[in-house]
Amino acid sequence: MDWDKLRIFHAVADAGSLTHAGDTLHLSQSAVSRQIRGLEESLSTILFHRHARGLILTEQGELLFDATKAMSRRLDAASARIKDSAEEVFGELKVTTTTGFGTLWLAPRLPALYEKYPDLNIDLMLEERVLDLPMREADVAIRMKEPSQADLIRKRLMTVTMRLYASQSYLDHAGAANVEEDIARHRLICQNPTAFQVAAGAKMTKQLLHDYRPNVLHVNNYFGVLQAVVSGLGIGVLPDYVTEDFPSLVRVVPELESNDVPVYLAYPEELRRSKRIRAFRDFVQDEVIAYRKTMRDGQNALSQVTT
Repeated sequence: MDWDKLRIFHAVADAGSLTHAGDTLHLSQSAVSRQIRGLEESLSTILFHRHARGLILTEQGELLFDATKAMSRRLDAASARIKDSAEEVFGELKVTTTTGFGTLWLAPRLPALYEKYPDLNIDLMLEERVLDLPMREADVAIRMKEPSQADLIRKRLMTVTMRLYASQSYLDHAGAANVEEDIARHRLICQNPTAFQVAAGAKMTKQLLHDYRPNVLHVNNYFGVLQAVVSGLGIGVLPDYVTEDFPSLVRVVPELESNDVPVYLAYPEELRRSKRIRAFRDFVQDEVIAYRKTMRDGQNALSQVTT
């Protein structure tokens, strides 16, 4: 089977359009069309249904696309290993994590990584959906639970706890919130309990809404919750790591907090020797150690003040 025709077929199937595939491959639409026709003739089958709005794979086309996707992933993995030179760390690294953790914890720390490895290019994918690492949707993941996928190397980094925070300006206006019953008098800012999020946070929010029925503002990620809290809109359900960069936040109803949420770093077994993976893993581990020390020092200072 002609490898060049397979490459062009994969681009067309991925784009759903001869024109868009041609733009990606730097080929004319007619050249792409000839290659697809040639491939269909060599296989004696039709690979695409032609519609005015684009191309749709036939059943046979789906089978071939599955094969070319697997080939593409294996080639990407081989390319990643080849490009990791003996002395340098460079190239693209696809990192996925949740919107909240990626925005509030990871992204502010990336300048230190770029300073050490200026030729490393991070593709940071922030979403709640768990991407498939063995299928190479991403190279490395930081998730709020232990990955269940097989053939992954995983390391527990830290734990996160969901707590209640407010701005001092909000509390000055709306009144203190020292005990659980006070929540009923305030606006609660949180994610919808049915939304895809940290399970411990969803459980805590659901309990608060059931027991105290406060006025509510729902936001679909923790970054949005944080911005609403900082803006003085109410009391927010937030992960404890936000307090490092937002020390002005006031923790309220301190007896209320979620169970510990484990944070794991994971990557495919086949990338074990990747220098980019190793550089990112070591960087994150060092940042976690520094974060733990900062949080510990802050707790010790608070204890001294309260005693």
